[in-house]
Amino acid sequence: MTTTHTLETGDAGIAYDVHGPLPTADGRPPLLMIGQPMSASGFDTLASHFADRTVVTYDPRGLGRSTRSDGRVDHSPTVQAEDVHAVIEALGAGPVEMFASSGGAVTALALVAAHPDDVVTLVAHEPPLIPVLPDAEAAERARAGFRDAYEAKGSGAGMAAFMVMSSWRGEFTDEYFAQPPADPVAFGMSTEDDGSRDDPLLSDRSWAVSGYRPDAGALAAAPTRIVVAVGEESEGTFTGRTTVATAELLGQQATVFPSHHGGFLGGEFGYAGQPEAFARRLREVLQDS
Repeated sequence: MTTTHTLETGDAGIAYDVHGPLPTADGRPPLLMIGQPMSASGFDTLASHFADRTVVTYDPRGLGRSTRSDGRVDHSPTVQAEDVHAVIEALGAGPVEMFASSGGAVTALALVAAHPDDVVTLVAHEPPLIPVLPDAEAAERARAGFRDAYEAKGSGAGMAAFMVMSSWRGEFTDEYFAQPPADPVAFGMSTEDDGSRDDPLLSDRSWAVSGYRPDAGALAAAPTRIVVAVGEESEGTFTGRTTVATAELLGQQATVFPSHHGGFLGGEFGYAGQPEAFARRLREVLQDS
């Protein structure tokens, strides 16, 4: 049983889906799954492995089915945190358990800092937080590199440059910046440019997400159990390094999950991970609560 709702916040219409009953059948909190810039559709496979739980997914404002009327095009984790807070309140089921991945993990950290009673357990999977890195300035330059490629030549060039950046292992050194421009054809992508420049991943519209600095003090003071999770294949990559550094900031070691940054994905975007093993690991971590 899945029901779809739209929550009007005054400057956005937030679409969210409730898979299962409320109140929950098992008496456990709802399991909220969030991403960014990925919308609810990216959690279809993972949610299917939790058919015994009430799972909630949502589309961030301005993405997927969710609308915005705030006159902005940027994606801010603090703004999105307030949207997620509003969804949790609308559920009326008390604090939730949460699996949050990529930019969604950044939003979740902002949510716990601002509303510490909203979340019982947060599994923050590979938050791409540049400020926690020792080579933060170089990482910002690398981020600007794929944005510039996108602005100059379109999505194929931008995505190719992003893939080179996200798969680079270790700090962003002179060797990284000396590489020739990434070739979209080498990644099986088109070189055609459709003229659009509003992609939330490749443009600078989500720089507030990767530029967010977690409030370690507020997170430490929150009653929420925070588990910072990293894919076993992500070791040394950009999000692998940001995850390890985030865990260290919070005085813990990163908890290893199967697969890569999209390890929970099935066939949603053609970049499948190991969703069954990933779901099993997530279930183990949540049961430790």
